[in-house]
This record gives sequence, structure tokens and C-alpha cells, in this order.
Amino acid sequence: MFQSIGGIAKYSATDLDRFAQELNRDGICVIPHVFDQKLIDEWLKAFEKLFHDRQNQPGGLAPREISRYYLTLPWIYPFANELVYANPVIMGVLKRVFYQEYVMVQLGVDVPFQGSDYQEIHRDFRPLFSDGIVTPLYAVAVNFPLVEVTPDNGPFQMARRTHLLPREEGLQKITSGEIPMESFYMQPGDVMMRSPLALHRGSPNRTKQPRPMIVMGYAMHWLHTPKVDLTLPQDYYDSLPAELRQMLRCEVVESLPQNKAETYVNFKY
Repeated sequence: MFQSIGGIAKYSATDLDRFAQELNRDGICVIPHVFDQKLIDEWLKAFEKLFHDRQNQPGGLAPREISRYYLTLPWIYPFANELVYANPVIMGVLKRVFYQEYVMVQLGVDVPFQGSDYQEIHRDFRPLFSDGIVTPLYAVAVNFPLVEVTPDNGPFQMARRTHLLPREEGLQKITSGEIPMESFYMQPGDVMMRSPLALHRGSPNRTKQPRPMIVMGYAMHWLHTPKVDLTLPQDYYDSLPAELRQMLRCEVVESLPQNKAETYVNFKY
């Protein structure tokens, strides 16, 4: 059982085992109270400014169908925070589901606005081999919202255990109602860990406020991930301990580019 200290949950090894089991079995687990409200408030304020700047930049936002966008976060304060991307709770679960070294490959935001619609049900990755071969998890998406996720502002929807099925079989079971598409409601500070192979979709945001959801991607060290990238400034990279430098699959530059077009446009399989 977890304990809450200062509003942040403290999880035991038994708790982490349970989250890892849920992730392997269901393709998803939601972990409450990982981050405190102060951190979420800082990220939300910084995101709102960044989004406004990217709106006025050619290619600054990747479209995600109607009134929905994706943008990569720059490796600057407050986003460059090892207490987030190398959070002990997240790392504890990843170490239990990955059987070899893994790397972080993605840091971005998915944000639907009023006017968005249901996405087509999809996967974020192709199968490792053929669609009929079930493999251990080789990639995990970690999400956390910057606002409360409610039935009205575009909750993430997923069909549990479809990461273990061929795509067409999973779609048939969803269509027949045998496997429901569940909505996942979250509080600021909660973390969702999920298999990108599980069938899922974004749902409509019917409110006047955007619903930003942070996306962090982790994958086995040998997986090729050309559609997402991390770019770190040299001084920050050099300041990290060796184990974190090894965990980040990134380009290291003297200074971050000011106007970088989003390349993660095709995202559905």
C-alpha cells in the first residue's frame, strides 16, 4: 500500500510489482500522485507560452486531425527535469517490464482543443515481427496530464489487453463490444504507463480549455525510432551522471534550435 508524503505518493517494491503486472497484462496502468501540484503548475504555465509561440512558427505544431496537435518540448526548464523523466516510480516500473537496457526517445505534448473529434482507433507502433506473434513490451508510453482529465475534455481511450492480439482481431472485439473502449480520467500528478501496441484513440474535447497531456517515450535500446527525437544542449548533457546520459537517445548541440519543425506527423498503425 502506498503512503502519501506531502501530497506525493511513496510506493513500495510490492506496489511497483503490481503496476508492472498490470502494464504487462492489460497494456496500461495508472499510478496516482506521482508529481506534486507545484511541478504541474510550472509545466502548465511554460506549456501555454510555448504553444502560443509554436502557433506562430511554420511547422511548429504537428496536426493530430481536427483541433488536436502534438509538439515536442524543448530541453529547458522546467521540462528538463530528471525528477520527471527519470522519476524513481516510473523507472521502477520500466525496470520490471524491460528485459534489457532501455532509452528515452520522446518528450512531447498531445493537446486537443474544443472542436476535436474521436480519432480513428490505432496503435502507435507496428508489431515487432508479424501481427500474430506476441512479444514482451519493447516500448512504453508514459503520460501525465497538466489539467484534470474529465469526461468532457478529451480523455484517452483504450481497449485493455489488445496489445496481446492481432490488430484486426482486437478491432473486431471492440466493434462487437466484447472488449470496451475505456476512458481514463486522471488528476494532475497522476501518471499513465501504457503499451503503444494497445488499440486506443483520443476523444473529443468539448470544453473551452485545452487538455495538454505530456508524452514521454521509452524503448528497448535496439529499437529504431526515427519519428521522434530529443535534442539536448551540451552543457546540460555534460552535467548529467553517466547512467542518465546513457538512458537518453539524443542529439547533443551547443545551443537549441529556435525554429524546429515538428516531424512526428504520421502516428497511426
